[in-house]
Amino acid sequence: MTETLALSTLCENPLRPTGLSTFFPAFVREARAQFPDIAWLVFVGPEASWPEGDPGVRVCRDFPSNERPAARLRADHLAVAGAARKAGAKALVTVGFHPLWDAGLPVAMQVFSVPRFAGASGLRERYRRWAVERGLGRSALVIANSAWTASRLPPARGPVLVSHEGLDRVRFTPDGPRGYPGVEGAYFLWASNFYPYKRAELVLQAYARLPLELRTRISLVMAGGEWAGGRQAIEARVAALGLSQQVRLLGWVDDAALPGLFRGAVAHLLSSSEETFGRSLLEAMACGCPSLVQALPIFREVAGAAALYVDYADTQAAARALESIARMPERLGALRASGLSRAADFGYDRLARERVGAILGAVKEAGR
Repeated sequence: MTETLALSTLCENPLRPTGLSTFFPAFVREARAQFPDIAWLVFVGPEASWPEGDPGVRVCRDFPSNERPAARLRADHLAVAGAARKAGAKALVTVGFHPLWDAGLPVAMQVFSVPRFAGASGLRERYRRWAVERGLGRSALVIANSAWTASRLPPARGPVLVSHEGLDRVRFTPDGPRGYPGVEGAYFLWASNFYPYKRAELVLQAYARLPLELRTRISLVMAGGEWAGGRQAIEARVAALGLSQQVRLLGWVDDAALPGLFRGAVAHLLSSSEETFGRSLLEAMACGCPSLVQALPIFREVAGAAALYVDYADTQAAARALESIARMPERLGALRASGLSRAADFGYDRLARERVGAILGAVKEAGR
């Protein structure tokens, strides 16, 4: 091993998985494959899972993760960089912040979400704005997960790399099991944690406008974890709309089961009001599942012509789009083909080459 890079994953809460929960291990695994001479020091929470067995990856569990947010912030800002330097790391890779004490290490700040730089309200949002703004002014490298994300950031002191998120091509393929245990017949799929900006209620309202014969033939499956009462609100709305027989809420679905859910779906529905990438859209395309998504610029950046677009806030238009999908299977065939072709442009191999190559360049520039 010639050099060691450090990565903090303490921003994750092991009790509440997100897309980053699978991103971090996949990134490091592929980074090791692409750069076998580079070792990694990964900071994870004491209760977090991490794949073992690679002698080139040292896992440090000395600091709390985001199930204890105040303690995690203290660790990330005041202790992690020092521990990384003591272990011989040449750079520290973070998500959305530059530590208050960087121990003299070059910092590569990955940006997966764009805070509100104007009119931010709430302690969490104000912190995120401060952390990203500070990081832009101090980090040796900023890594944005899309061109849209990069375009929304204030000017940075150092270089900004646009590097799209990765796709696990081993798991997310059109071949393999279809559906999910207990889910029978045809279904539309909504897949996300119940964050407010995902706007699950808009998908539900559009589905409720479909003719009864279509709702009887094609159910709506909603897979995702709880967030701030979001699932309970949807459960209440399902009951109020009289959709209990046609809507199935699965709760959090293990990552291993997601490809089958996508493969078995008539279409994947994505109604977010904002995103900086949209990983579920990429995963759906790779599984041969057509997508009907909110007409956001970032989704066009990811999918191009390989998805259908609608404004879910226009409930009638969204319902018409769903009905069109249900009644025009030949259109879905063309979308499947174009989605598979588009998904082939994304992968963790490409992501690792881009990001690790840029990080090593920042280390060289810093003279470490």
